[in-house]
Amino acid sequence: MFRILFFAAISLPVFAQAPTYGYTVVKAYPHDTSAFTQGLEYVDGFLYEGTGMKGQSSIRKVDLETGQVLRKMDVDANFFGEGITVFGNQLVELTWQSKTGFVYDKATFRMQRSFGYSQEGWGLTHDSKQLIMSDGTSTLHFWEPKEFRELRKITVHDGKTEIDHLNELEYIDGEIYANIWETDRIARISPADGHVIAWIDLSGILSQSDRIKNNVDVLNGIAWDAKGKRLFVTGKWWPKLFEIKLVKK
Repeated sequence: MFRILFFAAISLPVFAQAPTYGYTVVKAYPHDTSAFTQGLEYVDGFLYEGTGMKGQSSIRKVDLETGQVLRKMDVDANFFGEGITVFGNQLVELTWQSKTGFVYDKATFRMQRSFGYSQEGWGLTHDSKQLIMSDGTSTLHFWEPKEFRELRKITVHDGKTEIDHLNELEYIDGEIYANIWETDRIARISPADGHVIAWIDLSGILSQSDRIKNNVDVLNGIAWDAKGKRLFVTGKWWPKLFEIKLVKK
């Protein structure tokens, strides 16, 4: 979602029950500061990124090491791009308030078709069988991937507390990772019942000097290299993308 911040993190409820992980930075990579990151995935050795803002939204294929944009297609200026996921040979994109999604050929970015849905579009991922989308609330929706028919939904919660503002998503080793909008937190969620398995606290990952030098917005963007077991995170308009390892607090 769009909101320019001078960085103000929102803390989680003090009665959160799930354990919290910190991080160590393995490596920092360059990231295009014009990318208002809404969706991020690592597939076949490349990053795929969806960016937002009306008139600036795009889908991209990006070289990890250099940050170079290898392929880019601008989204119609009437739409605010949101989450993306690569499913087979297709790239699926949500838009924010237009209730319209798009399906592209992964290799060429040629649009194949559009589809509708009833919620706002925020984050998108998949578990190889179903698409999983967030709409900014505490609900995650599971869709059949061809006709985008809703199969079920879950409410994300830590103990008795519902966790809303679910944003960018990534499916990692049987868990759903979700950015919590306007925080430096990622929730690790059980897809079975929505309970929060653990939290990841990424406070301080982008230095204060990088925040001052760049017009950055919030943390948003999770990608997983399944073969190399590497976890990547970035944010909207951030100058860096980080490979991290989790450390239990």
